[in-house]
Amino acid sequence: MTLSSEEDQGRRPSVRPQSLMFSFLGIYVLGRGTGVYSGSIIDVFARVGVSEEAVRSTLARMVKRNLLVRHRHGRKVYFALTPHAEEVLQDGHRRIWETGAVNRDWDGSWTLVGFSLPDSRRRERHDLRSLLTWEGFGPLQSGLWIAPGEKDAVAILAPLGLDGHVTVLKAEAAKPTEAADLVRKAFDTSAIADGYRAFLACWDTGSPSPSAPDDLARQLMLHTDWLQLVRQDPHLPAGQLPQDWPAIRAEKCFRSLARKYEPVARRIAEEVLDVLDLS
Repeated sequence: MTLSSEEDQGRRPSVRPQSLMFSFLGIYVLGRGTGVYSGSIIDVFARVGVSEEAVRSTLARMVKRNLLVRHRHGRKVYFALTPHAEEVLQDGHRRIWETGAVNRDWDGSWTLVGFSLPDSRRRERHDLRSLLTWEGFGPLQSGLWIAPGEKDAVAILAPLGLDGHVTVLKAEAAKPTEAADLVRKAFDTSAIADGYRAFLACWDTGSPSPSAPDDLARQLMLHTDWLQLVRQDPHLPAGQLPQDWPAIRAEKCFRSLARKYEPVARRIAEEVLDVLDLS
């Protein structure tokens, strides 16, 4: 789906158009009260090798999922964010720019969520697990998930309406259990570290994404790769991670490149994007 040379293909995983769309919307639409003409979105995505058909399909799916809304202006169709999309993108913005790659403020507590749903509610069980993963929880054992620190479980679980099937507790590890044991059992730290190492292999080089035509394309791919990482990172306590934890170096790399690409990328976007003021 995305533009890549043979060298890029060896270093970057395939990225779905919807993931790129979230990055695009978060950078150029979030908080602006605007809609963007579909034709100009297609022009931007052509720079990262996404076809017109894939862009139109992605936009249609996001409308159906209540993430985008269409606005007609003359013969053109503009796409704007829904309140739900604003919330999702604001959460992504916080994870990228505020939360940080490592949890240095852990107070030693854990939030526990236990649940039991029958097979007849398999879809809801899947949605609950997906939501818990997104919020930094890991499965300690069957039906019991944990996350470091105090989580706002009421706000997290509210969209699913499963209060009667869920138990929430706040606890601390007690002998013979150690915090390191909980991290090891509930979270695949090797896979998390491998994700950051793959990011570094792609971006911490002399010439990241050499096949990209310009800094706008590089910006979208960089932000997409990084957001996918931080979405999957449960933000584990720094004291329970190896001293050479690769997330620290990866975050420095991301921030440095993001600052580097931003001025030219924004200038290109201003030239390419057809924007409708909806405020």
